[in-house]
Amino acid sequence: MNRPNLQFAPGAVLGIETSCDDTAAAVLEGGRVLSSVVAAQADHLPFDGVVPELASRAHVRLLGPVVRQALAEAGRSWEDLAGVAATHAPGLIGSLLVGLTFAKGAAASRGLPFVGVNHLEAHLLSVLLDRPEVRPPLVALLASGGHSEVVLARAWHRYRILGSTRDDAAGEAFDKVASLLDLGFPGGPAIDRLAAAGNPQAVRFPRAWLDPETLDFSFSGLKTAVRNNVAAAGGAGKLTEGERADVAASFQEAVVEVLAAKTLRAAEREGVGTVVLAGGVAANRSLRVRLETACRERGWTFAVPSLRYCGDNAAMVALAGSLRLAAGERSPWSLAAVPTLAATAFGEPA
Repeated sequence: MNRPNLQFAPGAVLGIETSCDDTAAAVLEGGRVLSSVVAAQADHLPFDGVVPELASRAHVRLLGPVVRQALAEAGRSWEDLAGVAATHAPGLIGSLLVGLTFAKGAAASRGLPFVGVNHLEAHLLSVLLDRPEVRPPLVALLASGGHSEVVLARAWHRYRILGSTRDDAAGEAFDKVASLLDLGFPGGPAIDRLAAAGNPQAVRFPRAWLDPETLDFSFSGLKTAVRNNVAAAGGAGKLTEGERADVAASFQEAVVEVLAAKTLRAAEREGVGTVVLAGGVAANRSLRVRLETACRERGWTFAVPSLRYCGDNAAMVALAGSLRLAAGERSPWSLAAVPTLAATAFGEPA
């Protein structure tokens, strides 16, 4: 696949991703994914959410075998690598430390360059795995279980956050509503499937538009409204399958309407004609269709990663790392894991 104007590290790069509950490793060479292995942790299923301590312990157990599998599937050895990249921010601190420490140790012991990658930048750049022609300036909606941001990219590695969540992230809201409807964890795919059989206008759940000029999000009030609706019916067990589908569809519509509207408003304000959707919530069919349709009507470019690269994965980390290594960047061995979204960890200001 032609990848114009993208400068990658001269050789294979190993990417490691352990920011939350997926243990992932991938090998990328010249912009081409040679392998991408993701081990989803089953430890959290009984709890309807991620338990940080369980996540970090599982990463310790899984990361070595996952890296070995990624190298084997790529047909590469440690001697073939040009560098190692690992997520260092943001995420669960214990989980980040496992991947970051492994990557530093592996790189140092073999004399390989090491670079830390911001998880949000990796999600933004993941669109290049399928759409290498996409270029800034652009506006991106990065929505997942732990974050919801609207980001302006004037150039790669130069970003400005235009809006972010003030409480629950969009993916977190999906998980919590799925729990209210007894759909299990993770909730995003379950809500998406159930909503397809429901009426999105059945329940008029609130939209938190907040201040007229803000591009921030808030989903805690919507989550409470769903809880009250389900409680008024006597609990999820008292709802018919059709009623549960209507609640799921109406909730999803409320989230999608706000996410799409604020993303499009951001692109209009900044005068850009390219919109990117990335992160775990980018797998939601309703959101993908809403943004794609709106961009087509405006004559804009819309880009979204394939489903396998929407969730947490290491291919996007290897990609981001390869681009930074090619630019001559190296991270110090003292690079810390940063659990919060620090501006300094997300590139230079746009």
